[in-house]
Order: sequence, then C-alpha cells, then structure tokens
Amino acid sequence: MLHSTLALSLLLIAVSSNLAMAINKEKRAPQTLSRGWGDEITWVQTYEEGLYQAKKSNKPLMVIHHLEDCQYCQALKKAFAESEEIQEMAQNNFIMLNLMHETTDKNLSPDGQYVPRIMFIDPSLTVRADITGRYSNRLYTYEPQDIPFLIENMKKALRLIQTEL
Repeated sequence: MLHSTLALSLLLIAVSSNLAMAINKEKRAPQTLSRGWGDEITWVQTYEEGLYQAKKSNKPLMVIHHLEDCQYCQALKKAFAESEEIQEMAQNNFIMLNLMHETTDKNLSPDGQYVPRIMFIDPSLTVRADITGRYSNRLYTYEPQDIPFLIENMKKALRLIQTEL
C-alpha cells in the first residue's frame, strides 16, 4: 500500500511539474518600453519625458510612431532591431521614444498622422521637419529597405547638434 501511494505521489508530482512548465512557456514575456524595437536601448515613457531628457542631456530625441497591428510597422521594427548600427547609435547618442498613440504636439505630424513615422527633435526642442525619409507622400516614413537611409538621417541629426554648439 505504501509503495503504491508513493508511486502515485511521484506520478502526480511529475504530471503537475510538466503542466506548470507548459503553462510557463505559454506566458508572454513582460512588455517593456522597447516593444521589440531594441531591448538594449534605454527608452523614455512619454513625449514630455523625452523632451526633458533631450534638453538635459543635449542629445536628440528620436520619436517612432507605430501600431502593434500594422504590418509595415512590424517589418520596420524587425529591421530596426536587427541593425547593430542603429541599436548602438540609439543607445549611445539619442533619447529614444516609441509611441503607439499620437502626441498632442502637432509639429510631430506635419504631413499627417500615419505609421510608421520617425521624427527627430533636437535638444533645443525644435522638431527637425527637415530630416525626412525617401517618400514625398509620407515624408517621415521608412521601410525595412530604408535602414541605411535612416542611419544617415540619425547621423544628420547628430551633426546638426554639433554645428549648433
């Protein structure tokens, strides 16, 4: 009797342990401020915090507008996260913010509210409407194949700060 009780207990422990592991695998990792754009990057939570940090640190603020269910945003996010050069510049030289909602600052949507949209704000809190992407109908959008162009625009945002010092 003791032997069968022990065997049954071990069986229950094994089954419950496997069940617990299966449940844990189904849970998603906690959502961070990176939202998949780069987990090694330090992200600010709000536009206001980004403006404050940009001014305080004398670094440009890079604002990424996107939506979770947008296939174009997802494709750009993947390319952005895979680019070592972007990830390094973003972590070291920029204040980073990604938003899944519009801000109240209409300067961040000079040609409309669309996604994905990436804009730069310099430390003097000037929206750099002159740093645009390749497309004339959506000036601030980028596609995955535009990553080299985005890198150049990030460097341009950094150069503009140097020339204004």
